Amino acid sequence: MLGLLSVALLAGTGVEPTAGQPGGRAPHISDPQSLFDHEHRSWTAILAQYVVDGSVNYRGLADRGQPALDAYLSALGAASPAESGWTREERLAFWINAYNAFAIRLILDHYPLRSIRSIGFLPLAAFRTKFIPLGAGRTPISLNVIENEILRKQLQDARIHFAIVCASKSCPALRSEAYRSSVLDQQLDTAARAFLDDPSKNRWDPASRTLSLSSIFKWFRDDFERAGGTLLAFVGRYLRQPVAADLQKGKVRIVFLNYDWSLNGR
Repeated sequence: MLGLLSVALLAGTGVEPTAGQPGGRAPHISDPQSLFDHEHRSWTAILAQYVVDGSVNYRGLADRGQPALDAYLSALGAASPAESGWTREERLAFWINAYNAFAIRLILDHYPLRSIRSIGFLPLAAFRTKFIPLGAGRTPISLNVIENEILRKQLQDARIHFAIVCASKSCPALRSEAYRSSVLDQQLDTAARAFLDDPSKNRWDPASRTLSLSSIFKWFRDDFERAGGTLLAFVGRYLRQPVAADLQKGKVRIVFLNYDWSLNGR
């Protein structure tokens, strides 16, 4: 399946002949980028059908949803955001959605399984697997490249860590709608607040003044400190009241929770 998908993604953006055109030939499209749907409607349709409260129906996707998913991935493969003059928000939404969609594709290619860490022989090999034909010259890239080389290094928004989902329970919850450039800032803020408000991932104990944070904040601490000055200052932007105010009343002890790599499925 994946090999065929790669061929499809690398095939380009030819248009089928339309009835009534002279000779049955399709018109030449000089700018295929203009056809890309920045609302990511087909991805939203998939998420709305197969994701509930962040839990993914992988069995349903495997049985019924793969053609729609592969069509969306083909649309991503036909686009070239780095070369098209897209806005920063369009590129950011594109790569967040691409990460999430290809992570699901990877799970389906190995389904059933208990964890994305089960893929490959070495720890976290799945994230280094070059199976995503979206790079320069359509050379396949990995989930790691999307996260670290494109989203973190080029686009530099710490909130992406609340938006990209590596198919695990301790990841941020996968939204039931696509990220879209037109409302991206609001979506990222909402994702940050939802993640920090989830007691299975982050907790505040006022008695001991201990803030227990997801390991995401440990692994990418530099990103959050660059964005907020300090880790505590960044987190405070998105914590609900009265917790955010309580953090300002004295010294805070920060600890990091263990990460649950179990599949985010149902």
